[in-house]
Order: sequence, then C-alpha cells, then structure tokens
Amino acid sequence: MSSQSLGGKATAPANKALETFDNPNSKRDFHIHMEIPEFTCLCPKTGQPDFAVIYLDYIPDEKCVELKSLKLYMWSFRDEGCFHEAVTNQILDDLVAATEPKFMRVTSKFYVRGGVFTNVVAEHRKLGWQALPRVDLMQFESQSNIRG
Repeated sequence: MSSQSLGGKATAPANKALETFDNPNSKRDFHIHMEIPEFTCLCPKTGQPDFAVIYLDYIPDEKCVELKSLKLYMWSFRDEGCFHEAVTNQILDDLVAATEPKFMRVTSKFYVRGGVFTNVVAEHRKLGWQALPRVDLMQFESQSNIRG
C-alpha cells in the first residue's frame, strides 16, 4: 500500500489553543448555543473510543469563542484518555479562561458504553452576574399569517 495521502489536502491539526473575538454587543445579554455532535475521546481504562454530543451554552461578556479554533480544540481530545466528568470540567475551565463569560454551561451526553449513558453538566457564573428574568411572550398559532 502506498504511503501517499488519499485526500488532496492536508487536514488542520488538532490544537488546544482557543481563539476569541470581541463580543459584537457586550451591552446586551444574549445566549449563544452550540452543539458539537462529533466529540470523541478515549476511555482511560480500556483505550476504547467514547463518543459524545457536547452542548455549549453561554452568555458572553467581552469575548466570544471563534468556531474553527473550538472545532480544533474539541478534536484535540480524540487520542486522550479522559473520564467523562474530568473532560467536561476541563472543557468548561478552558473555555472560561479564554472568554471570561458572564455565564457558561457545558453539557456532555456520552453514548452508551457497557449499558450506561453518562450525562455531565458543569457551569460557571461570573461573580456578581445575575440573569435577567425570562420573558414569556404569547405564542402565535401556526399558520396565523394565512388568510382563511
């Protein structure tokens, strides 16, 4: 078999560096929700792959996380042995260090292994930050803009 690559372009290397950009509206609290459905790491006991969906929810302060760097950061766990609880908290710690958000939640939903599903939720709140009360607006009926 040839040692040549089958693809025409090299892939970007996994990387732990998280890049940020300035929050475009730091005077307003707004919710950023991301779903990362292809997270993988290795079981630290068996070396077998663990698969998870990572949900990232945060209210930025001055910085937002840049998506390509987030993708490469998530890829960096592919070959690392990680307990589910430890990797979820590490992701939160690294993202908080990079962005210093008002609020951040990382939820990891690991696929079944050995008949057990694992969900881990880790949160950070900036000291003194309080969420505004939720506003429950009237719901519109579906198709409400169509004449009868």
